[in-house]
Amino acid sequence: MKVFYSAIDNSFYPNELHDQYVAAGNWPDDAVEVSNKLFQEFITAPAGKERKAGADGMPRWVDVQPPSKIELIAQAEYKKTELMSQANSEIAPLQDAVDLNMAKADEVTALQSWKKYRVLLNRVDIDAAPEIDWPVAPE
Repeated sequence: MKVFYSAIDNSFYPNELHDQYVAAGNWPDDAVEVSNKLFQEFITAPAGKERKAGADGMPRWVDVQPPSKIELIAQAEYKKTELMSQANSEIAPLQDAVDLNMAKADEVTALQSWKKYRVLLNRVDIDAAPEIDWPVAPE
């Protein structure tokens, strides 16, 4: 199997799909044929490494860089949004039961626990990422 590598895209391209890539306008101008051995070596990254194009235009392994502060904040924001969504999903039917005077004692207790959790979650300062003490969801 012939395989090509593009340093610009940092991607491998199988020759079998050459015509489809060309038809779609996606075949890279810098694609060079590489050995199957090189392809196998660089298709899956070892732990803590990522593939980058070297100065010679061939792939090489480099250390994965830690996420930036902006990336850490974005990850924390995503996590907070997901946890809030989960809390809201838990609260809604419990609140309905209370509003309709149909709640059992354990549902009232669960509602209070979930609401407290949601308040604590809302107070999480994502700008403190990655040093965030996340509240624990009720069981």
